[in-house]
Amino acid sequence: MSDVTAVNTLVEKYSQLQQEIGKVIIGQQEAVNYTLLSVFCGGHSLLIGVPGLAKTLLVNTISSALGLNFNRIQFTPDLMPSDILGSEILDETRHFKFIKGPIFSNIILADEINRTPPKTQAALLEAMQEKSVTIAGHHYKLELPFFVLATQNPIEQEGTYPLPEAQLDRFMFSINLEYPSFEEEVQVVKNTTSIINQKVNAIFSSDEIIAIQKLIRKIPVADNVVEYAVKLVGKTRPNSDKATELIKKYIDWGAGPRASQNLILAAKAHAAVHGKYSPDIEDVQAVTIPILSHRIVKNYKAEAEGVTVKEIINSLF
Repeated sequence: MSDVTAVNTLVEKYSQLQQEIGKVIIGQQEAVNYTLLSVFCGGHSLLIGVPGLAKTLLVNTISSALGLNFNRIQFTPDLMPSDILGSEILDETRHFKFIKGPIFSNIILADEINRTPPKTQAALLEAMQEKSVTIAGHHYKLELPFFVLATQNPIEQEGTYPLPEAQLDRFMFSINLEYPSFEEEVQVVKNTTSIINQKVNAIFSSDEIIAIQKLIRKIPVADNVVEYAVKLVGKTRPNSDKATELIKKYIDWGAGPRASQNLILAAKAHAAVHGKYSPDIEDVQAVTIPILSHRIVKNYKAEAEGVTVKEIINSLF
């Protein structure tokens, strides 16, 4: 199959995928699209939203529609690294035997990831970056494709452990889930208070998703688009000569090179699912907010004046 045919097939199947997910998830179109883009790029996503916005249901539905294995880990203050990775036990023959933890799955839902201490959060770092884990000196490869989709509640901050910048940077997207519209909420209430049991069919297989990830990386990008992405990220750094006045006034730290890489990769995926064979500047702009929003650090002045990260990023355009 040629790359052009593969992109055309992806457009068709992406439309079917959205329809399957739409059977269960009402609204939240932006969150669904960004999550799917991160999967096609082989990246991880952080889903931020108040309780009751179907974050867990969204991840579960997407994993079913993609034909992938799914494990949910509830992050709590007493969660240990071995509860995620697994541990060695002594079997009947008095030999050590490794029991795999829930990390050994295609999609991991790290529910309320900021409720667990840094030691346990760090257990995810190697898995997210290297797609492997090391336990008792032994190296174990994770089954591919592998994604971490973490959730976070933006309201309750008491008794939480904010994710360090190094770990935040490993998430490709930071996705905000908004309240549903009136019409969407009416539909949600109707569907969840009656006997409607929608079955979600698998549109892809794990092999197809790995093939899509390879296809995305093969998509060519014009030099001016790459330069635009790099300049955009450079503008977020207050010490850079490209920084805008708004950045110098309200930002302490800007985004690193991983943001530039993710912008191009996500722009490729965004172009592909919309039937384009190469991304343009509009594709870069379409994915900028979820890629940059968790990578720039506001200062006290921005907090005091109520300036949002979204406003600051929009000013870069």
